[in-house]
Amino acid sequence: MIVKKFKFKTFNGAINFTNQVGHLADEEGHHPDISLGWGYALIMLHTHSIRGLSINDFILAAKIDIID
Repeated sequence: MIVKKFKFKTFNGAINFTNQVGHLADEEGHHPDISLGWGYALIMLHTHSIRGLSINDFILAAKIDIID
């Protein structure tokens, strides 16, 4: 699993980021698990169907890093 915690100064910052990740995930057809709280968003990527990591996880992770 690829896991990364993104930190923000406000709750709205975390929500806005999460919404951007959601739009990107829909475009890519590959959806992360997201944990959201005050000032943070925790993104967890893995491919459920293979119970591991696929190239799609790495591609989406790289694109999410660009959002931040």
